[in-house]
Amino acid sequence: SSRFCLGLVRRPVLAHLFCNLRAGRSCPDTMTEVDTSNDDGLAVQDLAKLDISKLTPLTPEVISRQATMNVGTIGHVAHGKSTVVKGLSGKTTIKFKQEKERNITIRLGYANAKIYKSDNPEMERPACYRSFSSSSPDVIPCEEGGNWRLQRHISFVDCPGHDILMATMLNGAAVMDAALLLIAGNESCPQPQTSEHLAAVEIMRLKHIIILQNKVELIKAQQAQAQYEEIKKFVAGTAADSSPIIPMSAVLKYNLEVVCEYLCTQVPIPPRDFTSSPVMIIIRSFDVNRPGEEVKSLRGGVAGGSILKGVLKVNDEIEIRPGIVSKDDSGNFMCKPIRSRIITLAAEDNYLQYAVPGGLIGVGTKIDPTLTRADKLVGQVLGHPNKLPSIYIEIEVKYYLLRRLLGVKVEGDSSKSVKVAKLKKGEILMVNIGSTAAGGRILGIKDNDSAKIALTNPVCTQENDKVALSRRIDKHWRLIGWGSILKGTTVKPIG
Repeated sequence: SSRFCLGLVRRPVLAHLFCNLRAGRSCPDTMTEVDTSNDDGLAVQDLAKLDISKLTPLTPEVISRQATMNVGTIGHVAHGKSTVVKGLSGKTTIKFKQEKERNITIRLGYANAKIYKSDNPEMERPACYRSFSSSSPDVIPCEEGGNWRLQRHISFVDCPGHDILMATMLNGAAVMDAALLLIAGNESCPQPQTSEHLAAVEIMRLKHIIILQNKVELIKAQQAQAQYEEIKKFVAGTAADSSPIIPMSAVLKYNLEVVCEYLCTQVPIPPRDFTSSPVMIIIRSFDVNRPGEEVKSLRGGVAGGSILKGVLKVNDEIEIRPGIVSKDDSGNFMCKPIRSRIITLAAEDNYLQYAVPGGLIGVGTKIDPTLTRADKLVGQVLGHPNKLPSIYIEIEVKYYLLRRLLGVKVEGDSSKSVKVAKLKKGEILMVNIGSTAAGGRILGIKDNDSAKIALTNPVCTQENDKVALSRRIDKHWRLIGWGSILKGTTVKPIG
């Protein structure tokens, strides 16, 4: 058991959900074997009583166990994104050996937190708001009288700030409902990736952004005020134009309760579709078996991601597209979707009987773990059999290019930025669709700013979906524009 724990230290947050180590036993095969008594202070989910038409993101059985909103942390490298998430959720998102050695985020990090409000009328705002861990009871006694009552359950998507990890950040932006833009108080604003990340979330049409002026403990009041004016000037005319700017210290936990209040009051719960056929985009996948595991105790692969619409239930039959991709003798793509069944559903430490849109979910399946290990399923789409979108190998995109390159400066002149050159036929781009990063070769460009792009790997998507376009500049992928899919060439799945 201790060896297993050590092996899991490097694995992502969702991996340990399926290893019931604290109980000293392996995971049950089905959720019916999990203890669902509410002595843990959480609302009980009962599939027999489930009426999907009456579900909302604030239904007690939902919000008690699962996050219903995804909030991303964006901004330049070392501005305090992971530290803010740790302050709010109590969990560190840095899991991998390489991340710990370099003290930077490399893969998308995840942590869930519940935000509470005190029902004690004598407590003034913002002190009446506080965050606790995802597995905390729905009602917690308050030391100053009254009780803390659950208001929101949030999944934080911690994005890397490093310029070469822009593709990873774009994958995370695909599931965000709101964003916390971190700006360090002890550096001038904007830093290169501050502007690049802000442009990326604008492309994803993110409306709700809260700006956090972090590290204020390192500077004097006049510097903080001067930088506040800099920030206002920087965000003028962007999606963050009227966003609140909160001075804070993530390390000393100053003003974290203000962030909690604003997440409750300034960010509305996004409208959700519970009744459609479920669609979940996969942004992580793992094998939770340790080396040398006995055959009889092997567990199936785990997919982690966010449900866009519909409700997934334990024991549901599922399909993952595009699935296993290969080529025939003439070089044409063949896609064989993966069919399986949901064995377990979990959101961090909380087991679920059903999962709804919003928040990050771990889906335990019967899939061969070799297909899910090391994020092999990233960018694929999970849902009910024969009800998922088509698989595209060529897309026609109506595109819009940025005027200037973000995050790149002209040598010798830090005030000037490089202009974005027009797209050329035959050029290779990186195309981000949902959580998929695919290579794309431009086959042709039309006069109405639409381009036909051949993808290097098949993508499960649909018309009108948003895409982000990046070009390789100085050995790094740089965001150059965005667009939406007009039409495309599909490939029929096998079997």
